Amino acid sequence: MNNTSLSGQDQNRILSIDFFRGFTMFMLIGEFSGFFSTMVNPSFDGTIISTIGRQLHHVDWIGLHFWDLIQPFFMFIVGVAMPFSMTRRWNRGDSWNKTFRHALIRSFLLLFLGWALYCIGPGKITFHFTNVLAQLSVTYLIAFLVMRKAVKWQLLVSFLMIIISDLLYRFWSVEGFNQPFTPDQNFGSWFDLALTGSLAGGHWVAFNAIPTTAHTIWGVIAGMILMNDWKPRKKIRIMAIAGIIGVILGYSMNSYIPIIKHICTSSFVIVSGGWCLIALAISYLLIDVLNWKKIALFFAIVGMNPLFIYLFAHTGGNEWLGTIAKPFINAIFGAFNQLTIQMALTLTVWAMMWGICYFLYKRKVFIRL
Repeated sequence: MNNTSLSGQDQNRILSIDFFRGFTMFMLIGEFSGFFSTMVNPSFDGTIISTIGRQLHHVDWIGLHFWDLIQPFFMFIVGVAMPFSMTRRWNRGDSWNKTFRHALIRSFLLLFLGWALYCIGPGKITFHFTNVLAQLSVTYLIAFLVMRKAVKWQLLVSFLMIIISDLLYRFWSVEGFNQPFTPDQNFGSWFDLALTGSLAGGHWVAFNAIPTTAHTIWGVIAGMILMNDWKPRKKIRIMAIAGIIGVILGYSMNSYIPIIKHICTSSFVIVSGGWCLIALAISYLLIDVLNWKKIALFFAIVGMNPLFIYLFAHTGGNEWLGTIAKPFINAIFGAFNQLTIQMALTLTVWAMMWGICYFLYKRKVFIRL
């Protein structure tokens, strides 16, 4: 999570990276605000609001909604930024060993923070590692270890992780955990019980960090494409074609290997990776080629402090903001029904979280690991 400002000091900065990261974080704080939950209220059944709202929630098990792409987007864009940040370090004279130590420390801190978030709710030590920070601690370190290898070797490692994961799910023979595509009865569930002694809930599994490492490695490769001195059209074409191939391949695999985000099946990793590449190609076209820079700034403001806003929301900051805003929202919208009041409140909380990021941005405060 390399966070810097959109100042004029770096004229060659690729703003689409800031936009992509910022858009992803903006959607995450939208979820934390509670606004997406109001969109699936039964009062909206059969309307466009309900249709959009369902896309902003995870599929129960098999299938793919837009919201299932947010975590891959996050893993992917971290990878995209890695060649830029590491190349700057190497160019200024940092050795590989020094940057490796930095990556190792960052991974440990991400793992610690990801684990610690699970202890806050129950108020006791709880060992679970399924949230995005804990998963990123693994994908980031592995992507770093292979990023100086040729692209063909990076691709080989990424697909090996997908294939090994798929084989483990298919051929794991422990009774009760040998049904690869059944919730809580698969290898990932067995792994969680062996690792932590319990299941994380919601059918999520910690082992997802292994197959989803492909997203971060593919992000590194995409970052290298953006760093290249090729013409923008060529960069867009390569990412778009690769993305389209991934989407087609992933969906075509669904009949044999169901698309399941909860356990990151190979079909899910490939189809979501394809969408990541397509989204980055579109972002690069709009922001860096067509110069839609005002849009980039609005979202990038959130993406400049992703760790802070993620932890702030996860530790109840959104509820605190809701408590502050509620009396004013009730006073302004008191004549409306409860659903309207709730939508106004959650939208206000969403805006307040963006406002906190803007406050930090204006004061050049960027919280990093």
